[in-house]
Amino acid sequence: MITIFSVFYILIAAAMIVLILIQRGAGADAGSGFGGGASATVFGARGSSNFLTRTTWVLSGLFLLLSLGMGIYVSHGGAKKPGDDLGVMAGTAVPAAPAKSGAPAAGSEVPRATAPPAAAATSADGKPGPGEPAKKD
Repeated sequence: MITIFSVFYILIAAAMIVLILIQRGAGADAGSGFGGGASATVFGARGSSNFLTRTTWVLSGLFLLLSLGMGIYVSHGGAKKPGDDLGVMAGTAVPAAPAKSGAPAAGSEVPRATAPPAAAATSADGKPGPGEPAKKD
């Protein structure tokens, strides 16, 4: 159903563009108003609207109604959400979440964290080992 409305929406938009570009602008007679004397007013008289302007108004009303209707239809779950159809990715498996034991998942390149030493190790003669700060007395 949304496809049918989308086709009409695009056709109405294209027709509006064509009709607006075909119409003669209100300022087209401005040059004749400043010295030509052919026009009573600068931008011409605002008489009855012709076929092109009425058709443009009707198409713009339809465009507005279709925009509102499709927006309401989609917002109330009338169409599929973008995340529903994954296309090519629909056949892929979701990887399992790693265990919280601190061990990396199989095949992971992340090194394991080592536990900090409980007490400072000293050598047999009472001097600090390599990598330990020296004691100040």
